[in-house]
Amino acid sequence: MDHNGAGTEPEGRPTSREQDAVRILLLIDGACEPLSVPEQAEPALQQAVGVVRTQVKLQKLDFWLRNPDFLANELLNGYETTGELQLLEQAAVILDSEEPEVRRYPMLRHHFGAYGWLDDALAVLRSAGLIIRQRRGTIERVRQHDYYLLQHGRHVVRKIIREAPAFAYYVERVGLVLALAGDRRGSELKDMQYRIPEYAETPRGQEIRSISAKARVRLAALRQELAAQGGGQA
Repeated sequence: MDHNGAGTEPEGRPTSREQDAVRILLLIDGACEPLSVPEQAEPALQQAVGVVRTQVKLQKLDFWLRNPDFLANELLNGYETTGELQLLEQAAVILDSEEPEVRRYPMLRHHFGAYGWLDDALAVLRSAGLIIRQRRGTIERVRQHDYYLLQHGRHVVRKIIREAPAFAYYVERVGLVLALAGDRRGSELKDMQYRIPEYAETPRGQEIRSISAKARVRLAALRQELAAQGGGQA
């Protein structure tokens, strides 16, 4: 299932339509997988180079991109699980800066987790010939949304990476988000995010609040633990 009818466009949107469009295009480019054989035979998809399946996956990736405090917290979880110092260092880069406050664009919680209004951004990308969105299911009940990146969309992404330093932050952070997500499906990402009490306990339809203070306390504790073990400072 997907975020069908999850909400309407909120008043006082925190990000611009163009900002949302670039961010979502970078995510689709980075997260897309090859088309299936039947999809390759669809005339409407002849220019498609990859697909992101389900709105749930796109929304959950976007949540980490829009909420650096939750991204850093998940990196700390990864460090505690694997002991990979790089994860602690990546979390520290975020939490030692004002990024969780300056770059945070809150999302609402709906039944399938974090949700942001993307229709306007997707309309920009579709009208420019960068993506195609297809709905799976019936007229009465849409089961799933799929997002196809077109050849022109990939060309635009490469141009953004080469020639648009203003978007360098998103280019770098998309790489970090996708590395953290790995090959997990949307439902698996949703389950990961629901393990955070502040996320899970947010009433439906309300804004998921920041956990930056909690994440910074965790970082300090892990640094102390590392120093006590003679592991230096991350």
